[in-house]
Amino acid sequence: MLFSSAIFLFLFLPLVLAVYFLSPKRFRNAVLLLASLAFYTWGEQEMVLLILLSAVVDYTAGILIKRSYRKQGLFLSVVFNLGILIYFKYANFLFENLFFVSDCLGFEAKSLATFSEVALPLGISFYTFQTMSYTFDVYRGKVEASTNFLNFATYVTLFPQLVAGPIVRYEEVAKELTQRNTTVADFSEGIRRFVIGFGKKMLLANNLAYVADGAFELPASQLSTSFAWVGLLAYSLQIYFDFSGYSDMAIGLGRMFGFRFPENFNYPYFSKSIREFWRRWHITLSAWFKDYLYISMGGNRVPPWRVYLNLLVVFFATGLWHGAKWTFVVWGLWHGLFLIGERIFKKQKSPKRLPRVLYHIYALFVVGVGWVFFRAHDLASALQYLKRLFSFATESSDNSFLTYFLRTECLIAFLFAGFLAVPFQEFLKSRGKSFLEKRPTVFLIAARLFLLLVFAFSCFYIAVDAYNPFIYFRF
Repeated sequence: MLFSSAIFLFLFLPLVLAVYFLSPKRFRNAVLLLASLAFYTWGEQEMVLLILLSAVVDYTAGILIKRSYRKQGLFLSVVFNLGILIYFKYANFLFENLFFVSDCLGFEAKSLATFSEVALPLGISFYTFQTMSYTFDVYRGKVEASTNFLNFATYVTLFPQLVAGPIVRYEEVAKELTQRNTTVADFSEGIRRFVIGFGKKMLLANNLAYVADGAFELPASQLSTSFAWVGLLAYSLQIYFDFSGYSDMAIGLGRMFGFRFPENFNYPYFSKSIREFWRRWHITLSAWFKDYLYISMGGNRVPPWRVYLNLLVVFFATGLWHGAKWTFVVWGLWHGLFLIGERIFKKQKSPKRLPRVLYHIYALFVVGVGWVFFRAHDLASALQYLKRLFSFATESSDNSFLTYFLRTECLIAFLFAGFLAVPFQEFLKSRGKSFLEKRPTVFLIAARLFLLLVFAFSCFYIAVDAYNPFIYFRF
């Protein structure tokens, strides 16, 4: 069930909110748990048993650690979570590669094909990392192990962030699981944040997806260089507004129910380096890998060659986390290599600092080229697309596809996306602060009308059954 679907917006969410706020406070976690299980079951049917099993295992692991069976509890959590992640997410990938290798070596491997059709459960990458973070933190003594399974299961299955994050750590919501109040201001802010995310998704990301998909699905022989660059720009903006929009909706929903989820994006395309980009992009995942993998391997406290190796391992894992394909692995290693390069460059004595704008261009270029591997179906397609990007000498004069895909609403989406992708609106707010303080009522009315228009236009796209993909929905 997508947040940007009619069934969620006009049936599921109003019903859950009504039952939740009409219920006594002691029953509200039970309401959220049942609602979350219903939400997950809607699309995944029997796979809901897997997430319940995950909750049972990690709850048990926490209790074992609390009762001094520390290594046994940690072992149980890590083996179970990585086990189901490897099986459900990477079994197909592993068997495909085994089949390829065995075929190259001349071995019969037809029997492997029967094991290579494993369904991918919704949100498994998110909830396994979330529950493992709980076990790690209990093991490290950062949080107390939960002794209330209802509260813990609510944390694991909480539907606002269940399928696409942000990855919420137990310590961030532990207090709210036992005592929380939703004020009118909280609920109002939750609605505002949800509508902004809804608009990002429906009005910007979906229109940009139309252009990006048009470019990336065209055969290389029919793709002009100009359309290749437009398609890459469209995809770069699409994935940002698609994912950040969904994160905004999740944060807004959490706020409606009294939870304060962590931020997941902070204008990543305003970065001046790849290191800064990963501090601004998918913040909760970056922090997870830093705290539980990078630092565990020694982090920066080891010789330089080990630091570089640690970075490669982390970004190999980051790429593989996003998808069981070699394109994702290359995408992760691409970022890892530039992070290593930035560390080496930083140690060199630079005679003159370059203009700031060049650093922004560098970061955007590296990130953009990386998105080609992220979006392409396979490595061959990615290389063909890259070749077309830089084949200016053979630019085709036929740009009919570019004209066809750049319809009016897509051009408008490009305009607004470019404006919203950088903190320019924050600059306008700071400049207009005195004006807003003198006319708070006017500003409040204008803001409410703007949100109403965004919601109405977004609902219109749902009503006409417009193109509505979600990139991270199956990660």
